[in-house]
Amino acid sequence: MEKLAVIGKKVLILLEMIQFKLTIFALPFALTGAFLASRGIPDGRSLLWIIVAMVGARTCAMGFNRVVDYRFDKANPRTASRALPAGEVRFSEAWAMILASGGLFLYACWNLNQLTLLLSPLALGLTLFYSLTKRFTFLCHLILGVALAFAPLGGWVAVQGSLLDYPFVLSVGVIFWVAGFDTIYACLDADFDRREGLHSLPSRMGKKNAFRLAGGFHILAFVFFALTGYYAGLNIFYYLGIALASAALLYQHILVKPEDLSRINASFFSMNGFISITVFIATWLSLATLGD
Repeated sequence: MEKLAVIGKKVLILLEMIQFKLTIFALPFALTGAFLASRGIPDGRSLLWIIVAMVGARTCAMGFNRVVDYRFDKANPRTASRALPAGEVRFSEAWAMILASGGLFLYACWNLNQLTLLLSPLALGLTLFYSLTKRFTFLCHLILGVALAFAPLGGWVAVQGSLLDYPFVLSVGVIFWVAGFDTIYACLDADFDRREGLHSLPSRMGKKNAFRLAGGFHILAFVFFALTGYYAGLNIFYYLGIALASAALLYQHILVKPEDLSRINASFFSMNGFISITVFIATWLSLATLGD
């Protein structure tokens, strides 16, 4: 029993290290793509493997991020207490989690269809590559957006087995939504990044200008989300959901200011999770009532 308790504690530490709860950012968009592809609720088998694939991909990517950023996390007062720099997790344990979750992702894609499996190395590779981009480009936030844009596309392909009729505007919306909130979150480390020679929009252009650009990204995001409803033939319920998500995003920009980042966690974690879930539920509700 004592050994099981130790293992359980280690698992909880690993899950906290990778912020497992933030899987809620990308998973609803993967389900949105899947529901659009099937014009309703997909079959249970597809849903299961889509969820497994998303959990595997994000766990692998976040674990890799923590490993390759170890030196910076240890030097940054904000992140020095994370499990790896604090010594609560060994590198061997972190790498075991990365390899296992990456294998789980590929296995889930193999259980879906051929195109999903063919696209899986590109999708996973891009999420891993993002962790290196702050070393050489301030466009890292957009690269993260591109990586997460595979979520709805992957959900669609998992159901359809093809890219035919996929509403690419949905993925474009995800790119700008992610780039916007990641730019805001990067303001926490703007000064540290500048000292360490790391690249981000806040460290390059200052927090105020970065906030303005993030606002522009978010406006574009919801333009493309609205266009998704048009191209997918969705009804008023979808647009009401988009309006609600837009209000949450506006609240996010009101809540956090470049000169006061004290409430950024409420903004980053709560509001963005709410937005992704709202877009998914609005899509589901719209598809369920199209015949009414």
